[in-house]
Amino acid sequence: MTGPDSGRAADGENAFAGFGLHGRPGTDAFWAAARAPVSVPAEGGGWVTLFLWRGSPADIAFESWSETVSMARWGDTDCWYAELPMPARLRVTYRFLTDDGAHADPFNPVGAGGDRSLAATPDAPDQPHWPVLGAADVLPLPRTRLRWTSERLGGRRTVRVHPAGGGGPVVLLLDGDDWLYLHPAMTAFDSAVDAGDMPPVTLVFLPVRDREAEFGCGPALWEAVRDELLPLVAESGIPADRERLVVAGQSLGGLSTMYAALEFPDLVSRIACQSPSFWWSPEAAELADPLAGPVGGALAARLRERPDLSGLRAAFDVGEHEARMLPHCALTESLTARAGATVRVSRSASGHDRAGWRHALLRDIAWTLR
Repeated sequence: MTGPDSGRAADGENAFAGFGLHGRPGTDAFWAAARAPVSVPAEGGGWVTLFLWRGSPADIAFESWSETVSMARWGDTDCWYAELPMPARLRVTYRFLTDDGAHADPFNPVGAGGDRSLAATPDAPDQPHWPVLGAADVLPLPRTRLRWTSERLGGRRTVRVHPAGGGGPVVLLLDGDDWLYLHPAMTAFDSAVDAGDMPPVTLVFLPVRDREAEFGCGPALWEAVRDELLPLVAESGIPADRERLVVAGQSLGGLSTMYAALEFPDLVSRIACQSPSFWWSPEAAELADPLAGPVGGALAARLRERPDLSGLRAAFDVGEHEARMLPHCALTESLTARAGATVRVSRSASGHDRAGWRHALLRDIAWTLR
């Protein structure tokens, strides 16, 4: 980050002209024309991105890729800013932290829930079908709500169901509330179906109560899905083809998705995993650094037993900026292919971040259904 000592006077006119912003920082004219974040090429490659905040001191918290960044004040104005070096091909989720809480970026029209925004370097690939929604916009929700009281998992939860294009194969979205309230998956799937990029599907948004307990490598979740949830969906009257079930999960949810493909092959034969936590093992939680354990964790050990995965279509994606995740994912991907599965591997322009996962979500689910 650079500050007022970078050669620009603290009250200088057009101090951020290099980013296409004009006027004296902190003036009404400056704020009226302000837009951010904005990126310019950096010497030696990559980008420098300007973030702006008006008012009290603020930090920028990123979902992944960077530690929290403290913003600098421009002179004695109400202008707070950060100029951050960013690598090529990066899309990130971020929010501003102030004394009164977390906030979306008021200068950025691309939101992700009420207190988050999305930023992308100019060379990051487009994300077709995902609409631009601001932090104040209310995301549409599926009309069908199922009340699921699970004997196996305990507790009661609300599962929403949406027949995109009239319904078809069931697409089970783990961490379903993220795809309802942070990212408009229902709208994105509708758009993909309308454009012919995906066949009609029935979306089932599965909320989670305890991610570590439910998404570890254990059978309870998948027994509950098989014996309780899918029959409940069938009773709802929504058109839903359970014989071509697709499961999509991210992070620990991606781990659980692959576990289901291994241990419940009659139930799960199409999967889409984004940034799956393949470092996981029963002992990982005891390590000071869970990712420092055996490469590929428990699932790589299981895959070395050479299970027959010839009936599986598996799409794997991980952020190209997740350096420490890449070895775990690469090994598990190769072992899955060696076990006979049809495998698709890709790398997204992101870190461990929903901002990257959402593009892979649509693309990879469509691939599993071809």
